[in-house]
Amino acid sequence: MPNLEHPAYPAADLLHLEGLVPCRESQVSTLLSIFGERQHFSFPSIFIYGHTSSGKTYVMKTLLTTLQLPHVFVNCVEYFTSRLLLEEILIQLQSCSPGAEQTSPVHCDTLNDFVRLFKQAVTSQELQDQTLYIVLDRAEQLREMEANILPAFLRLQELTDRNVTVILLSEIVWELFRPNMGCFEPFTMYFPDYSIGHLQKILSQNHPPEYSADFYAAYINILLGVFYMVCRDLKELRHLAALNFAKYCEPVVRGEANERDTRKLWKNIEPHLKKAMQTVYLREISSSQWERLQHDGGEPGQLKGLSAHTHVELPYYSKFLLIAAYLASYNPVRTDKRFFLKHHGKIRKTNFMKKHEKTSNHLLGPKPFPLDRLLAILYSIVDNRVAPTANIFSQITSLVTLQLLSMVGQNDQLDGPRYKCTVSLDFIRAIARTVNFDIIKYLYDFL
Repeated sequence: MPNLEHPAYPAADLLHLEGLVPCRESQVSTLLSIFGERQHFSFPSIFIYGHTSSGKTYVMKTLLTTLQLPHVFVNCVEYFTSRLLLEEILIQLQSCSPGAEQTSPVHCDTLNDFVRLFKQAVTSQELQDQTLYIVLDRAEQLREMEANILPAFLRLQELTDRNVTVILLSEIVWELFRPNMGCFEPFTMYFPDYSIGHLQKILSQNHPPEYSADFYAAYINILLGVFYMVCRDLKELRHLAALNFAKYCEPVVRGEANERDTRKLWKNIEPHLKKAMQTVYLREISSSQWERLQHDGGEPGQLKGLSAHTHVELPYYSKFLLIAAYLASYNPVRTDKRFFLKHHGKIRKTNFMKKHEKTSNHLLGPKPFPLDRLLAILYSIVDNRVAPTANIFSQITSLVTLQLLSMVGQNDQLDGPRYKCTVSLDFIRAIARTVNFDIIKYLYDFL
């Protein structure tokens, strides 16, 4: 019994659509009810929200494409100004009807120009007798544009007097969108996260043809058992499933086990899935390098210079916190006055020129440092003074969670917590470059 039924659309198309959007049948059914028939006026604006990888963009693209509904699909991150956004909508609108030829690029400077050109485009493409859908993905970017853009899109049907529905896709709730001046309220719709059962069903559909569906479903069940608590992202889980399946199949390929010997297969894949836990989101190494390591039986840490930590995006002050932590770990305490105090007075160079007689601090490894020293160095290297707020302390906790810093000793010490910086010199130099900070000038070993 098909879940999707609508008298305005062919049953074969709806059945095909149902197979393309597993576990989102209820959302698609609701959207079809709102859309109505092709010539019906639909709701002027629809706001769809949900977490990352909950199927919002995929479902909308699949629904509009499969049912061949005239639509324009624009990513607001790519077209980040109002002029770029409006011109892109008009450009795509030129090719909405079948057999339409691409004309010269349009120029749209104001919202009034957009409304006028939009009316002309709808008339020339003969779209008056059916609903046109304008989908704005990553719609939270609209809040950064002119104040009249978002209210205008919400009332576009009224402004243009045309059969058009604007669909906003976002990861944040509508309450964070609503302008202070008030605006037309869209129909809001929530896409919940996929449950573990949904993920199992969706991922199991990608089984290779040379293996049975039950065999691949058992593998997905094992994969989700390991990763579901730390990763709910469908794209990331699909990537991990494709990356580690060859290792899962090794006992079957070698003839040491059959497809139903799940205990042997689990013992073979368990250590490799634990290694793969290090690469979730961060991409510790590339896919080809990970497959090569699995084949050779190596460890991820054997590939030098490939740590994805060099590509981690950190908040602005977290980068300075990490730089300050690195300086505190690799500079002797007695050098702080030399490096971080502007009016430190006269210091004899002999104290610093004899460093070649001692072992390099980078060879000895990072030294622990107290929290007050970290904050003192932080205040001296940032341009503007930063108050020691809870936000700064929460960023320190986040750096510890990311294993960029490590806490030394117990939390209940009377002299406060002590930390060590665990990142490499290449990594901290890459981070320092992003904030235009020359860290080499502040390191004792490079005097």
